[in-house]
Amino acid sequence: MKIDDPRVGENLSELSRILAKADDNVLIEDFLRCLLTPAETADIAARWALVKDLGAGLPQREIAKSLGISLCKITRGSRELKKPNSAFRRMLSLFETGAELLP
Repeated sequence: MKIDDPRVGENLSELSRILAKADDNVLIEDFLRCLLTPAETADIAARWALVKDLGAGLPQREIAKSLGISLCKITRGSRELKKPNSAFRRMLSLFETGAELLP
């Protein structure tokens, strides 16, 4: 599927709704590990870690060194966090207020 295929949006929307309905973090993690390759899993985990590190105010170069990712990815994440009504910021807020959901 190409990135401009309308099915990308349709399937991503459907997947988002299913994940939002799931009330089992073990099921979701197992599902993601089945859906994604190990490299994709590591990449998504690193991207979430960079969002958390940016939210905590860590310097970009420190994040790059710690996570082994490019400054370009970190700069992109930083720009996303600065956008009004940023999805990154909203998800960080859910993470920070939902700490009781963590194992």
